[in-house]
Amino acid sequence: MTLWQGRSERSKTGRKIREARGRRKFEIGREALLTTIGPIRTKKIRTTGGHQKTILLSTNIANVLDPKAGKTTKAEIKTVLENKANPHYVRRNIITKGAIIETTAGKA
Repeated sequence: MTLWQGRSERSKTGRKIREARGRRKFEIGREALLTTIGPIRTKKIRTTGGHQKTILLSTNIANVLDPKAGKTTKAEIKTVLENKANPHYVRRNIITKGAIIETTAGKA
């Protein structure tokens, strides 16, 4: 199903607004492709102007910073411990920004 991100067909009071035109391609969105733990898989999506976005579907590697040493290393992801975006993402091992993950280098 397509996500349409144009103006609502209803006003604040609930009356129906007559459209002067139809829907446009640039107003269409897409559903989120959630990143899971597994072998690295990506997907390329065409965007406006013929450009491309690379979306990460799954990964098993994370860059982990050691604050004491000030060094960044690549570590293998074991599991997702906490995810404030959605509590159900923890059991599905979905990684989002701000998720707490368990790695070979410790918590990240």
